[in-house]
Amino acid sequence: MEDHARAVRTRHAWARLGGARQAVLLALLIVIAFGTAIYMGVRHPYRPPEPMAAEPLRSTVVPLAPDGAVPGGKPADLFARSPAAQYRIGAAGVNLPAVSRTEHFSDGQVVSALSLAKDYLVRSSIDPATLTGGSVRPVGLLLDPGQLDQFDRSLAHPADDGRHAATGWLTRFDPDQVELADTDVRVTGTLSATEVGADALEVSADFTFAYAVRPAGAGAGAGAGTGGGAGARGGAGAKAAAGQQDAAASLFTVRRELRFRISRDDLDDHRLEVLQSNLQAGPMSCSADASSTLRPLFAGQRAGGAGPAATDPYARGRSNTGLCGKLAATSQPGPARPAR
Repeated sequence: MEDHARAVRTRHAWARLGGARQAVLLALLIVIAFGTAIYMGVRHPYRPPEPMAAEPLRSTVVPLAPDGAVPGGKPADLFARSPAAQYRIGAAGVNLPAVSRTEHFSDGQVVSALSLAKDYLVRSSIDPATLTGGSVRPVGLLLDPGQLDQFDRSLAHPADDGRHAATGWLTRFDPDQVELADTDVRVTGTLSATEVGADALEVSADFTFAYAVRPAGAGAGAGAGTGGGAGARGGAGAKAAAGQQDAAASLFTVRRELRFRISRDDLDDHRLEVLQSNLQAGPMSCSADASSTLRPLFAGQRAGGAGPAATDPYARGRSNTGLCGKLAATSQPGPARPAR
C-alpha cells in the first residue's frame, strides 16, 4: 500500500438490488399498506354505529260520537261552559317540563328535543293555515327526510290503513265544510323525554286541543243577508247576524298522543321522526271517514245510529280496522246559564 490508497466504499444491500427491484418492493409495500387499511376499516371492532333508518309512522284515528244533539252558542260561552275553560290559548298551552341531563345527553340537548316536539305540535295542530287546508310545508320541514315520502303520500292519497291517514300527521278540516269560529285554540297537555340509546331521545306528547267551529260560509251568509237592508235596520241587522254567526258555533275536541324519536343529527338539523300517532276527536259520526280531514258535527246535529263499516272476518286482504268511541257528556259544554 502506498501513502495515497484508493478509498473503499461499502455498498448497502438495498442499493445492490437495482432500480427495478426497488420499484417492485416499493409497490408491494404500498399494496400491503392499503390492504391493511381497508381490512381495519371493515373489521375494526370500534367502528361508529350506523345511523338508524327512519321508521314509518303508525297511526290510529278514532271518531267520538255524541249521545244527543251537539250544543251550540257563542264561542266564548262554549269554552267557558266546557272543561277547556282553564286551558291556555295556542302555543302557550304547550309547556316544557323541568328537565335534567341523561346518561348521554346534556340538559340543553333534552330541552332542544322537547322544544322541537313543541314546534311540531304548534305547526300541526294550532297553526290556522294547517287547520283550514292551507300549506303544510311548515310541518313537512320538521320531518326526517326518511319519512317525507310517507307524509306526501298521506296528504295526496289519504287512507285508513294505519300508515297513510293525513290526520295521523296533523289536524285539519275541509275548508269547504268547516271554518273556525274562533282562531284561539285552547290547549293543555304534557311532554316528557327519555333516552332510548346513546344516539337518540324519545319524546312523548299527550295533548288536548279544543276548537270552536261552524259550517263554512255561515258568517259570510249572515253578513250578506244584512247588506241590502235600510239604514234604520243596519245596526239591528248587524247584531242579529252576529248572533246567528255565534249561535252556529260548536266545540270540537281533539286529543293527540304522539311519540317522537330525535337523534343527535336530528337535533343539529332541527327535525324529528313521528313514530306513533293516536288521535281521538269529536263530536263526529262513527261513519265519517276521518283519514283525510276531521268532520265535526255542528250545533244541533246528532250522530245518528250508523256505526263503523262492517268487517268480514272471512274476507282476505286488508281488514277494516275502523274504530269509534262514545263522547262523554261531561266533555261537552254544559247548558247555558239563564239570563238574569
